[in-house]
Amino acid sequence: MGLLDTFRRGLKKTRDFVSSGLNRIAASMGHFDDAMLDELEMLLVQADVGMAAAEDILARLKSRIREDGDSSRTAVLTALRTILREILGRPHLLRPQKGALTILLMVGVNGTGKTTTAGKLCHRFSQDGLKVLLAAADTFRAAAIEQLSHWGDRTGTPVIAHQVGADPAAVVFDAISGARARHADVLIIDTAGRLHNKQNLMDELGKIRRVIAREAPDAVCETLLVIDATTGQNAVQQAKVFREVAAVTGLAITKLDGNAKGGVAIAVAHQTQTPLMLAGLGEGLEDLIDFDPDAFVDALLPAES
Repeated sequence: MGLLDTFRRGLKKTRDFVSSGLNRIAASMGHFDDAMLDELEMLLVQADVGMAAAEDILARLKSRIREDGDSSRTAVLTALRTILREILGRPHLLRPQKGALTILLMVGVNGTGKTTTAGKLCHRFSQDGLKVLLAAADTFRAAAIEQLSHWGDRTGTPVIAHQVGADPAAVVFDAISGARARHADVLIIDTAGRLHNKQNLMDELGKIRRVIAREAPDAVCETLLVIDATTGQNAVQQAKVFREVAAVTGLAITKLDGNAKGGVAIAVAHQTQTPLMLAGLGEGLEDLIDFDPDAFVDALLPAES
């Protein structure tokens, strides 16, 4: 199955919602007038694109319609595709290299699918012939350590873990030592997602990052924020907070197949200017894929003709 077909399957609920809305708005006429464009704005908001992004999209869309003098359904959809691609930006691929250590620091609130995403990345990288190691740096919940250990067993990935309540930075120190000893290509670090105390979270992640900088200065380090598409605009707020405390370099958006609110990917990109790297489109091991902006937009919108 190609990437476009995969996105279409995963985004079916959102695509059906947007398509039916566009068809309803344009049913009576072959072109969009101002009132219909305002309805389009509300449709985007209902698809969880968010008010700020929807207003910006419509402002750009109206400007292009005025410039081109064409408000046909085909012209509007073509312009809308272009605008959404501009917001989402260029593809940013996660491609660790064999023989050079890459460290992925997984951050995000509990329940977003952070640990599951870490497990699926283990499967993906192992399939690519890379040696992978997991680190259980969420030491505040026994269930978190157990869940990561389950993914380690499922994917054949060694897990570095301490007892509940241990210092997360100490786990990371041991994990880096283990990665060096095992000649691992990828170290994936699962962290706690406690947003109720921003300062504690900032201090904890800062300490982890200092350990990484000291013990693995030559490693490629990515801080990957995992957000849940089904939480809508809450995901946008989480992304803003974690960008403040964690120096996030990329986003993984999970559960895009969960409801008709897949537009939250556009909202997050618009509000944070952080690259979307991964998309979760199902429960299977293979359902974590590269986030491709062109395929996402083509899967989201109906055909132009």
